[in-house]
Amino acid sequence: LALHFLLRINLDVTFHRLACAYLSIDAMDISGEHQLDVDHDIVKLRLSKEGKPVAEPEKHADLGEHGDKSEQKFLKAVTKEKEKEEEEEVKCKSCYGAETEQLKCCNTCEDVREAYRRKGWAFVNPDGIEQCEKEGWNDKMKAQKDEGCRVSGHLQVAKVAGNFHFAPGKSFQQSHVHVHDLQPFGLSSFNISHTFHRLSFGTEYPGIKNPLDGRKESDNAGSMMYQYFVKVVPTVYKKLSGSVIRTNQYSVTKHEKGIKLMGALGEQGLPGVFVLYDLSPMMVQITETRKSFMHFLTGVCAIVGGVFTVAGLIDSLLYHSMKSLQKKIDLGKHT
Repeated sequence: LALHFLLRINLDVTFHRLACAYLSIDAMDISGEHQLDVDHDIVKLRLSKEGKPVAEPEKHADLGEHGDKSEQKFLKAVTKEKEKEEEEEVKCKSCYGAETEQLKCCNTCEDVREAYRRKGWAFVNPDGIEQCEKEGWNDKMKAQKDEGCRVSGHLQVAKVAGNFHFAPGKSFQQSHVHVHDLQPFGLSSFNISHTFHRLSFGTEYPGIKNPLDGRKESDNAGSMMYQYFVKVVPTVYKKLSGSVIRTNQYSVTKHEKGIKLMGALGEQGLPGVFVLYDLSPMMVQITETRKSFMHFLTGVCAIVGGVFTVAGLIDSLLYHSMKSLQKKIDLGKHT
């Protein structure tokens, strides 16, 4: 689609108790366009329990860097031998029955999950999958269980009504139904506490106020479904220079409900944050203007004139009050 038919959604959201490994972002609209597990133009930052960024593992120096030449030669020989063994390994590993024309080989655990997603299969037990066992997928999930995640970036969607959402689990289509696979995590509840640092539609202009910026929600019950119903209003901002910004502003209402997971009490649905947007048929035009010097001069004269008028009234009031008081004093002396 051409750029003028696309809507840019800028987002920056922190999930305080939902790990990046669990979180997926999907976008869909009424035209039937689906973007599943979006990762392009999106950055996920792992956060600790305290909300601080989790540092990437440091790259330690090889032991040979501080050893003598014989040790370095030995390490180089071992490295070459290892590389040779890796090259001899089968480069096209099985997708366990989920192979497609587009994805014939699954060399990583993530490849297997993606193949399952495309087939519409649930990724139930990673223990029997060689790639996942080799990568320690279960251990990684357990290690990140109590972490948070900050998601920032932007989405490009068509200018029609639709929604995008943040939810746990790999998403896929099954019998024309949008499904998230939560089974691999083995959790009975997900904490969807979140903070919107920024959510805007299009280019921002001077003085814009986005209703959701800085908004924080705490999921005390667990596995809550937060729905934000957004009305997007096309806006034209005309600058003094003559340049024009075509963008959008929005209003929002919120609804939340508890979700039933694995026998828990609550309603059916998917825990997560859902932003359902629709475009308004009206347009707002904002124009920058600058008052002329004569307008400024007239305002100054009006202020000065007002000051003199008020000063004259006060002076007259004081004069007549003093005169009246003096008359009473004089009358008192004669009697």
